[in-house]
Amino acid sequence: MINRVRIAKDKAELVRGLLDIKETTGPFQTYADIVAFAASLGAKSKKRVTLADISTKEPAPINVDVFISRGYDWLIKLLAITTTNDPNILSVYDQEMERKRLIIFEEYANGGLEILRNELKGSADYTERILLMMSREKLGQNLDQKEFDLTKFL
Repeated sequence: MINRVRIAKDKAELVRGLLDIKETTGPFQTYADIVAFAASLGAKSKKRVTLADISTKEPAPINVDVFISRGYDWLIKLLAITTTNDPNILSVYDQEMERKRLIIFEEYANGGLEILRNELKGSADYTERILLMMSREKLGQNLDQKEFDLTKFL
């Protein structure tokens, strides 16, 4: 049973850079926050990318309990149900369904990280660039259209 959310090895450096620590300009407090934001961005952009090589060191796979404790379990379930249109994917008793939910979440996160990598290329300040990205997105939206607001992750 998969009970950890994995990060692609080729995105590990980016994920470390997005974390708010002394040596970085990252806006996120935890790796779980980064992955949840990336999954939301990947879903919004309809970009799902299968993970090839998995990062085993920093950041190592993240226990799903971390996502649950931060309130992201709803996001994992929402992405799973909207992707599959199968209510059985929400079963808490079926380990195979839990595995599928996490794979969908990982793939959207991986897609979102690819988008972020392209958007942040050459940027000295990730926080500023992400805010610009989100402002640009908000300005481009039709005011009558209700979209998922990614600003809550900052």
